[in-house]
Amino acid sequence: MKLYRRKYGSGPPLIILHALYGSSDNWVHIAKRLSGSFTCYLPDQRNHGRSPHSSEHNYPVMSNDIDELAVELQLGKFFLAGHSMGGKTAIHYALKHPEKLSGLLVADISPFTTDTQYHRACKQHINILSTIIDSDLRGLSTRTEVESLIGDKIKSGKIRDFIMKNLERKPDSTLGWKLNARALFDNLSHIMEGIERPGTDTEPVTGFPVIFLKGELSDYLPDTDFRDIQRIFPSAELIKVRQAGHWIQADSPDKVAEGLLRLLG
Repeated sequence: MKLYRRKYGSGPPLIILHALYGSSDNWVHIAKRLSGSFTCYLPDQRNHGRSPHSSEHNYPVMSNDIDELAVELQLGKFFLAGHSMGGKTAIHYALKHPEKLSGLLVADISPFTTDTQYHRACKQHINILSTIIDSDLRGLSTRTEVESLIGDKIKSGKIRDFIMKNLERKPDSTLGWKLNARALFDNLSHIMEGIERPGTDTEPVTGFPVIFLKGELSDYLPDTDFRDIQRIFPSAELIKVRQAGHWIQADSPDKVAEGLLRLLG
């Protein structure tokens, strides 16, 4: 799938992948900070932003999308980073194509999923996606009207603001959603999937630096998972970002930029 992408800066290539409900513009401020050190490519993942829609949405196909992008851009070896869903996509890519990476950064997501995490997150995502799917935007002409429509079901102002970034005005001046909520809803079990924890026969992935960033106020990357992460990525380093929640690039952009620059060092 040919993904829409933005490009900033010059230097070694770096692809940064956004989270569920996100898009490339979530990372523009970080890319501009890094423009003197990296050539940053910010794709919209499938079913998000300006990229094509598809009924398929799982980590193998999203990993293939990134490989197609890297081949199209003739990147050779490159740095890869991702947040949340984008972090899981990056992990899948690193496991499949370690020889193509110069470094990996995963922002506030564990590769693994427990039943408790799975069910709690699924409940929240079902509410968000159902709200988007059921929202009838006909006759609405302003963002304020749409926010009022979804506000009864999406109580968190921070989450609501993030979802509202997916609203667009179409050529006929009507309002619509950029993301493919139906496909995301139908594939939610795939989005929530984690990789298997390492066993005695797990082959470690080596040859490039690996950094996991954890928001201090977030529970998406439990400390207890890091031992198993290091069994897969022996060189992995865990960096905790103080006073940051799950939306780590918004809460602490300087620390995220520092982590990405650390891959070069």
